[in-house]
Amino acid sequence: MSTQSPGAGPVPAAELARATAKVMARLLPFLLLMYVLAFLDRANVGFAKKVFQADTGIGDAAFALGAGIFFIGYALFEIPSNLIMHRVGARVWMCRIMVTWGLISAAMAFAHGETSFYILRFLLGVAEAGFFPGVILYITYWFPAHVRGRVMGFFYFGAPLAFIFGSPLSGLLLDLHGAAGLHGWQWMFLVEGLLASVVGVWAFWYLSNRPADATWLSDSEKAALISTLEAEDRHKQDHGPRGMLAALTNGRLLYLCAIYALIQMSVYGVVFYLPSQVAGLLGKQVGFEVGLVTAVPWICALAAAWFIPRYADRIGDRRRPAAVTLAAAGVGIAASALAGANGAPLLALLALCVAAAGFIAVQPLFWTFPTNYLGGVAAASGLAFVNSLGAVGGFVAPNVRTWAEGTFASTTAGLYLLAATTLLGALLILGLKGLGLTTAAPAPALHPSHQDA
Repeated sequence: MSTQSPGAGPVPAAELARATAKVMARLLPFLLLMYVLAFLDRANVGFAKKVFQADTGIGDAAFALGAGIFFIGYALFEIPSNLIMHRVGARVWMCRIMVTWGLISAAMAFAHGETSFYILRFLLGVAEAGFFPGVILYITYWFPAHVRGRVMGFFYFGAPLAFIFGSPLSGLLLDLHGAAGLHGWQWMFLVEGLLASVVGVWAFWYLSNRPADATWLSDSEKAALISTLEAEDRHKQDHGPRGMLAALTNGRLLYLCAIYALIQMSVYGVVFYLPSQVAGLLGKQVGFEVGLVTAVPWICALAAAWFIPRYADRIGDRRRPAAVTLAAAGVGIAASALAGANGAPLLALLALCVAAAGFIAVQPLFWTFPTNYLGGVAAASGLAFVNSLGAVGGFVAPNVRTWAEGTFASTTAGLYLLAATTLLGALLILGLKGLGLTTAAPAPALHPSHQDA
C-alpha cells in the first residue's frame, strides 16, 4: 500500500513504517544516553551544594549565581552552535560539544572559590551550548511529525534517568570523601565529566548525519523517509518564517520562547535545590541514602514522559494535555512547600513527584509546536533561540528563588513564586490555539497496521 505525503509522490507506507522503526531503534537509545550525561553534568552541582560550599566558603547567593551563570554562556552560543551543526553535521559537532563539556565539568573538581566557580560554570554553558537544540533539530532530520511527540517523550527520559541513576551515583561518589586525598565532590565532578567525553568520542563513530548517510537503511526505506521529511519541510517553509532573521523576529516564535522560559524556571528552580530539599525533609546529609530518595520523583517523571506524549499523539491534541501537565507541576511545587513547612515530609515528597512529572512530561509536547512550525535554516536558528531564552529562565530561577526567600524571610517563598510562574506558563500554552501553532503538516495516512511504528 502507498500513501501520499503532502506535496510529494506516493510513499510506500510499509517502507516508511520500517524506516521509522529502524531509526528509533538505532538513534533513540544513543541520544538518550547523551542527554542523561548532559543533564547530570549541568545539575550535579545541586548534589555537591552543601559540602562544596563548606569546603570552598561560597555563600548561598554566590552559589545561586554560579548555578545560574551556566545558562548565560549557554544562551549566548546556542544559535551559532546550531547553525554550525546544520552545516557540518551532527557527528562532528556533537562529538565536539560532549568532549569539551565533559572536560570542563571534570575541571569543576578544581574550583576552590567564587571566581573559579563562576568561570567554570560559564565555560560549561558555552561548551554545552547547542547540544539540546541540536538534538531537537537532529530529530526533525529523521522522524516524521506524526511520531515526533512520542519520540521526544522517549528522549526526555534522559532527565529522569539522570536522577534515577545519577542521584545514587552522585551520592556514592560524594561518600568517597578522602579517597586519594580528594573531596567527595571532586570525585563526582571528575567521574561524571569524563564519562561525557568518552561518549562524545563514541558519537563521532556512531551517528549518521542524515537519512541519506544511513548505511543501515535500505534504499527503499531511505527514499520513503526522505520523501516524507522533505515534503513536511516544504510545508513548514511555505507556512512559517524563512531564514534566520525572519525566525528570530517572528511574534509566534517569541510567544513560544516565553512559554519555554517559564517551563525552565520551573525545572531549574526545583532541580538545583532538590537534593538539599529532600535532605531537609529526611533530616539527613546529602549522600547515598538521600540520593536514593531523590530518585523517586524522577521515576514518576519517567512514567509521565512515556505516557503523556503517547496519549497526546493518540488523541491528536497536544495543547490541552500540555497545559494540564504544566499546571499540575505548578500545583505540585506549591504543595511541596506547604507540606514541608507543616512537617509532612511524605506529602512533600509526593508533591515533588507531581511537580517533576509535570515539568518533565510537558517538554516533549512543547517541542512539537516549534518543530511543526519551523523548517530549514529557520529551524536551526529558531529552535536554538527558543532554547536560549529557556536558558535565561534557568538562570533566573535560582536567583529569583533566593531573592524571594531573603525578601520574605521564608524558606518557602521561592517555591510559591515558582509555582505561580509555572501556572502562568500553563495559561500561555492554552493560548497557542489562537496563534495557529497547534497544527502540523498533514501526516501520511498510514495503513493501520503501521500506525505504531
